[in-house]
Amino acid sequence: MDITNFIVSNRENALVLGGYNSYRAQLSRRLATLRKKLGKSSSKGKIPSIISSITENDINQNHEFVHLLLLTSERAWAHAMHMKSMHSTDAGTKAISGSTRSHIVSRLRKASTYAQHLSNLLLNLTATRATEIDQLEARAYCSSLFGSGYFEYQNWEKCLVSYSEARVIYIAVAAATSKDTFKDLLSSTIDPSIRFSAYQLKLGRDQSIPAIARRYFPRSSNALLTSTIERLDPKAMSEQSLQVGGPASGSGDEPTEIKWRSRRVKLEDASVALALANVSAVSENLSNFLSSPASAKLPPKDKAAAYDEILIAIQDAVDTTKRSMDELTAEGVTAGGERMQDLQVVRTAVNYALVGWRIGRNRVLTGLDDGANFETTKNNSQPHKEKSTARKLADFRERIALYDATIQSLDSIHSFPGVAADASLLGEVNGTRRYFQALKCLSLAHSHALLQDLTKSLALLARAIFLLTQPLPLATSGVSKPHLVNIDVSNTQAQALQQHVQRLATRYRALVDMQGIAQPAGATNVHSQPLIEMLNTFPARQASEVLRNLVTYPPRIVPIPLKPLFLDVAWNYIEYPGRGVAKSAAVEQKQKAVEDPVKEKGKPEGKKGWFGFGS
Repeated sequence: MDITNFIVSNRENALVLGGYNSYRAQLSRRLATLRKKLGKSSSKGKIPSIISSITENDINQNHEFVHLLLLTSERAWAHAMHMKSMHSTDAGTKAISGSTRSHIVSRLRKASTYAQHLSNLLLNLTATRATEIDQLEARAYCSSLFGSGYFEYQNWEKCLVSYSEARVIYIAVAAATSKDTFKDLLSSTIDPSIRFSAYQLKLGRDQSIPAIARRYFPRSSNALLTSTIERLDPKAMSEQSLQVGGPASGSGDEPTEIKWRSRRVKLEDASVALALANVSAVSENLSNFLSSPASAKLPPKDKAAAYDEILIAIQDAVDTTKRSMDELTAEGVTAGGERMQDLQVVRTAVNYALVGWRIGRNRVLTGLDDGANFETTKNNSQPHKEKSTARKLADFRERIALYDATIQSLDSIHSFPGVAADASLLGEVNGTRRYFQALKCLSLAHSHALLQDLTKSLALLARAIFLLTQPLPLATSGVSKPHLVNIDVSNTQAQALQQHVQRLATRYRALVDMQGIAQPAGATNVHSQPLIEMLNTFPARQASEVLRNLVTYPPRIVPIPLKPLFLDVAWNYIEYPGRGVAKSAAVEQKQKAVEDPVKEKGKPEGKKGWFGFGS
């Protein structure tokens, strides 16, 4: 029957094209067609009598009777949502009036009544040829509609019980079917309603949504439902239940505090603790994958693809922390409050972790030793053919783009809250930035060497040596998990890069000297351009020759390119040759007109054109 997918797909397809009112009109047309097809049409249009006349035998013969009940319930729900949306778009009212609220509640009660009738019919699995999944989905749909009605009626206790029942059922069904439809349904409607109802009931924010749902699930009132859920998912009602789409949730293993630099912060928000527990679990999975022997044979792109899960998990933690801060702000908590300050620390920590994992993925893509030892041997696709120069330059271009992205990510750390006051952290970030700047200079030097421009390569290597010889306040020892690459760079890695760059600089210095010796005598241009006109290029001449021709003195008048717009603007302020005669004639004519105004005024004007104007 696939009840949940039927409901969700119908809502999505209809709401994309229009609002709830168009969805209601579409349901009315479909209901008229379906009732006529199933022989349940009535000239008087008494829908309740038609719905109550549907029996288990009807569903056994044709499962479209299930769709008839679902569409009828959805039409009443769409009517309620349309009235609610119309009121929310009206800026002149502040709260829903009593009559409007009663009308919305009555529509939702009507929708839940139809859904409850369907749920009662599907209790007999043999007579209806339904499965336990169909039975549970119908029950969860009915509970969610009851929860919507109690939510509008502001009965928070019953609302929490209904939504908790729907959540536990959907989690059990999701574990049995592995569908993403339930995940979207939970995150969009059920979980926010549970959190808001818990807030209205003064429940602490340290309780997670799965824990609240297990606490308020009506076990005693429906033992058959509880046994069916436990048969599908034994962990659904235990303390180690899983959340849809996450490796660990509500298991009791969430961290109670987080350490950032020298400060420990207590995690009072359960959703933030849940997100951080998910990050820890995904990080452990990534570490196990990268430490396995099979991953050692994978190319860098496949290894970098393994970082997608940890990036998604840490981004979810960032969003959860931001959402918790927004909720506290809406509650009236000031920025200087203790809870808000703790969340600011957590936000800085998770944002720093997000930047670190992004940099780690870039480092994996650059290859071994962060791309310091560039492999220019042979092409993997053609083992017996070496890569062309254009292909090598394209590889260097991709690598330099990765270095630029890494440097940009490091620069973004300075904007995180509290980072500007941490001098040691700023020193580590700046040291890491110089490390990747040196790697960028090294790749540029290799690319210039391929183009036989050894002088520029030597200059770039000298720049890299300068960056690496500055103090780098990095980690004093290697990282704890070498296979798990992130933002951490040790002094050992920086020293190895410095030695490698110095060896290359010595080699290229010798090549440049040999190139200068091999240059034929008299090839140097004595009348070359002065140094002031060649500041964008590195001088390839001897130092004595360069110092001999710094500037041209005395300066000569030479043409320079200039935009015509500048000349047009300056026309009235520049005395051009020949312009003085025309200017004096214009002044004399103006003076003559001032001396004889009466004569000019008394002269009658001729009629111009047919209507007194024109030429």
